[in-house]
Amino acid sequence: MSSPATPAARRGLALLLAAGVLWGTGGIAGHLLQADAGLSAPAVAAYRLLVGGALIAAVAAATGRLRALRRPTRPVVRRLAVNAALHAVFQLLYFASLALVPVGLATLVKIGSVPVFVAAGICLAARRRPTPRLTAAVLPAVAGLALLSGFPAADAPADRLAAGLACALGAGLVFSVLTLVNRVPPAGLDPVANAGLGLLGGGVLLAPFGLAAGMAVPVAPEPLALLLFLGLVPTGLAYLLFFAGLRGASDAAAAVGSIAEPLTAALLSAALLGERMTAPGVAGAVLLVAAMAADPVADAWERRRSRPRVLPRE
Repeated sequence: MSSPATPAARRGLALLLAAGVLWGTGGIAGHLLQADAGLSAPAVAAYRLLVGGALIAAVAAATGRLRALRRPTRPVVRRLAVNAALHAVFQLLYFASLALVPVGLATLVKIGSVPVFVAAGICLAARRRPTPRLTAAVLPAVAGLALLSGFPAADAPADRLAAGLACALGAGLVFSVLTLVNRVPPAGLDPVANAGLGLLGGGVLLAPFGLAAGMAVPVAPEPLALLLFLGLVPTGLAYLLFFAGLRGASDAAAAVGSIAEPLTAALLSAALLGERMTAPGVAGAVLLVAAMAADPVADAWERRRSRPRVLPRE
């Protein structure tokens, strides 16, 4: 018999699921700010990074996680600068995709493309061919991304669809680079401090572009509440929950948490914006979910099988 999940593992899973669900609400909030409040993609992205980054940086400072950065080393400064640039480009591409294609489609393509790009990056860095297991996980993701082109209505303009998918794929690529770059953090850089300062730095980089496009927010309760919600909940709070959950969660739990984001976005976009999946889109979403969960679940299964079995006493 396998040992039951520990309280720490159950808590980690719950926190990661909560983070994934909160991340899934970010696309809806950003879309509404662009469609109803008239904000541009650079402005929405800048606001999200500045507000969310400020919250996480404040928590990092309050918990003493910034003490090691009083005299930062060159590798730490270089890593923070790279992360700031990657966060800025990632958010800009993602919110640009939301202005062109349905929220559910943009989020599914963004997150669903990450396993493909990460796998390709690992193989290129190691200069080796993908293993059969890695190929088995990546192929469903590629097929799912291809099928997701059927998510919007059949009469959607081809050029708009192509531009939106390109931005979503670009966002997935940049997020994958961000993931690969931060696999091994430099000495003295706490993960929470890294996230907060990286987001904050990305917001500073995007601020000039946002100002050029116009960052004025209508003085009304709804757009102001949406702006604060976007920065505080699916950004600041979601990242804090994510890092807290990683402490005790398994790899499979981390995969489930990542899957919660696109599923939440798809459900909310269908319920609030009237977006509907076509049959190919549903098939593509299922394949993407399977691809995201396949490798971590296989790891968990192999570890479970490798555990020594304890025979009951007679």
